[in-house]
Amino acid sequence: MIFVDKNLGTKIGEVDHFFDRISVAALKLTGDLKIGDTIRIKGATTDFTQTVSGMQSEHVDLIAATTGQEIGLKVSERVREGDGVFVI
Repeated sequence: MIFVDKNLGTKIGEVDHFFDRISVAALKLTGDLKIGDTIRIKGATTDFTQTVSGMQSEHVDLIAATTGQEIGLKVSERVREGDGVFVI
């Protein structure tokens, strides 16, 4: 099921883990994501937008990822487990 909130966008996943030393979020995707998409990451204490500039799966660079994939995404700010990821 695709969750759409006109204020947040379309939910495409959530943060599973955050690697603070390298500023990478591990995500489980429930929607599609590609390089160049603008995303918003929103949680209880997190709320920022950024353009997707790089992502990986199994140490392989991706230009697009699909529903069901687990990916690593370079993020510009700290995120927390359970934060929602929305394409805007």
